[in-house]
Amino acid sequence: MLFFVIEDFRGCDRKEIYRRFRDRGRLKPDQLIVHHSWIAGDMSRCFLLVEADDVTLLQRWVIEWADLVEFEIVPVATSKDMVAALAGHL
Repeated sequence: MLFFVIEDFRGCDRKEIYRRFRDRGRLKPDQLIVHHSWIAGDMSRCFLLVEADDVTLLQRWVIEWADLVEFEIVPVATSKDMVAALAGHL
């Protein structure tokens, strides 16, 4: 399943966030696949497209960063997959 993740750094210690990332990496379970990652121009947020078969993989990742980062996690589907899923109802 695909998820769009927004990591919100506003009001957080951005230097500490980047130090942890530099020193320890993403701290995500190996089974959580990061397809793409983008940083806002003002470095206030990170936007990621990730994939996981088990939502608890995301929860294990979030807990590693919860002291520094606010997360919003949105389950998503590609337009192609959504059209195929709805084809019988249209």
